[in-house]
Amino acid sequence: MSSPLDPAVSARLKRTPDGLICAVAQQRDTREVLMVAWMDDEALHRTLTTRRATYYSRSRQQLWVKGETSGHTQYVHEVRLDCDGDTLLLIVDQVGAACHTGDRTCFDATVLLADGQSSEPVR
Repeated sequence: MSSPLDPAVSARLKRTPDGLICAVAQQRDTREVLMVAWMDDEALHRTLTTRRATYYSRSRQQLWVKGETSGHTQYVHEVRLDCDGDTLLLIVDQVGAACHTGDRTCFDATVLLADGQSSEPVR
């Protein structure tokens, strides 16, 4: 099956053996890192054409649109490809929680190291 992506973009992507690429979602105004997910070519194509963040669920082995069931949507303003071609950065406006736990971001739970803090993990 051919890729739905522009051939020049598709050629730059370095995918996992499963055909996936890592995607980091970042809040547009605060630059807060919200979450990390996976995309296949179809998810990236849909994201680029609809501006609704679409990801690939490795556990369910299917596409999912962020917020389709929760209402916690991501409107995509920019998609950037890193220098190695193996990670995408999505600059988004997040409505509601980004994390499936209900937290604003997936990176609030455990701080492993922070300025002015010991190097012992915080639980």
